[in-house]
Amino acid sequence: MLFEEERKRQIAEYVHQQGRASVQELANNFQVSESTVRRDLKDLEVQELLQRTHGGAVAVMQNDNIEPSFLEKEDRFQQQKLAIARTALSFIREGDTIMLDSGTTTYHLAKLLKNFQRLTVVTNSVMVAQELANEKNIELLLTGGTLRPETLAMVGPFAERAIESVHVDKLFLATNGFDSEAGLTTPNLIEAATKKRMIRSADQVFLLADHSKFGKISFSRFGDPEDVTTLITDSLASPAILQVFEEIGIVVALADHGGVIQ
Repeated sequence: MLFEEERKRQIAEYVHQQGRASVQELANNFQVSESTVRRDLKDLEVQELLQRTHGGAVAVMQNDNIEPSFLEKEDRFQQQKLAIARTALSFIREGDTIMLDSGTTTYHLAKLLKNFQRLTVVTNSVMVAQELANEKNIELLLTGGTLRPETLAMVGPFAERAIESVHVDKLFLATNGFDSEAGLTTPNLIEAATKKRMIRSADQVFLLADHSKFGKISFSRFGDPEDVTTLITDSLASPAILQVFEEIGIVVALADHGGVIQ
């Protein structure tokens, strides 16, 4: 038996994948009553995750819902991502307990952690785990979960339960889109739910996002702009956009190829 929020996520993803679905089809697939499905569809429509129709629901079309592979993303804005990673490193202290989300910029950050003598790293990233596996001074905790081939992230209920059981000083978070109104978004509902759990588990949230992520809105929302403590981005970011984030209360750290611009 699925919990209510988990069922809603799966219903939204099912409709998104199939394009449309009837109430009866959803009731049969998720083994709940048709009245329960109708209530779920109403809530999901309010969240703008689908559109109700007579007798069912259809997927909504939103921006930037195509998920590039990890390797495809790694080649984009590589110098900017390296600069962001170097700047993020300056916020980490000996003895910290940190969480690294799965992403190309967080992977670059992982490569810079090897000089620490005492550090605890929690991650859902296969690439980060592989990078840090042989570092004796780093206590490495893996979340487990279902592996998404597109992002090489471990996600889903197993990952979420592991994340719920820990508390970290700092989360270094990745995103597909960041908008001052829509917040943090990503194409996949299951991965969004895992990211949401990460945010709840951290004292401070550092968003590592190059300039191309701003103003983009993907299918699934996993956080508010106010959830971000510090935004670390590159010097190609629009000053006007960054000013809006600062007015929200986010600390903005700009990185160039040489380090941090204050």
